[in-house]
Amino acid sequence: MSTDAGDDKYPGDSGRRRFVKGVVGGASLAALGVTGAVSINSATSPTGEGGGATRMFGIENVSGPAPRGMPQIPIRIEDDGTLRGVWPDLKERTNEQGETVQVAEMQLGGVTYSSNWFQYCGVQSLPGLTPDKDSDNYFRSSGSSQYEWQSQVQSGEPLNVSMFDDYEEWGNDIGKKGVGKPALATWRSQDVPSGEELVVQVIRSTNVEELAQGNSQYSQWIDASTQNGFIAWLNKCTHFCCVPGYKTSAQSESFGATNEVYCPCHQSVYDPFNPVPYVFTALPRPEE
Repeated sequence: MSTDAGDDKYPGDSGRRRFVKGVVGGASLAALGVTGAVSINSATSPTGEGGGATRMFGIENVSGPAPRGMPQIPIRIEDDGTLRGVWPDLKERTNEQGETVQVAEMQLGGVTYSSNWFQYCGVQSLPGLTPDKDSDNYFRSSGSSQYEWQSQVQSGEPLNVSMFDDYEEWGNDIGKKGVGKPALATWRSQDVPSGEELVVQVIRSTNVEELAQGNSQYSQWIDASTQNGFIAWLNKCTHFCCVPGYKTSAQSESFGATNEVYCPCHQSVYDPFNPVPYVFTALPRPEE
């Protein structure tokens, strides 16, 4: 869970300073407006359709150089227990040049949920973000997962609630047991070249259940984006698009992040159990 603003994620003898969070809270968003918030979070500007000032919800960045959290993917559980990521509705829109373009966008949990949420640091070029890509949107087990339990699951097999039955007790050699059971998955990537998949982290945790039962100022979004203790996000660090991990690196202990999401490349840390709003400038997809 995230710490108070005065707590330092880095060890006292590391010589590293704590980086300022990239969070813009709900009240601040309302006060700043889109333009002011973007000036805080990004120095880039879109050059075409599919990008621009975007408000999104992500798991909170609590330490390190990442400018903001990683964007959430809302979850739906099918009747057979299969986990599916929600993809925004496909729409047509006329751009400033008078051309009709397709966008993926919908109202969900009190916010505009769109494909723009995932368009940053190179991810915007991946085929899974094409608005009209045909996909069942299942979260499919990744063959590159570092979690031992996933070695028993065939790569590409859709994740199912039954795979997380031991989530209240699961643990490995990193951090505490019973905090949450993770999985690494791909999304909207069944027929894309290797290395171009959308990489997703999924966790089932009692912390998420408690979050959904609480009275957070973001309850409307939390109710819409989590289900049965499951939470998911695009697992690309917002710093340089590295792939972080929840309980995947023993190095995370040196940075107080054994029970959080840790990026070993530049030591960014994220709290997977605290979705918060951010505003940033989404990059346009290259074909637009």
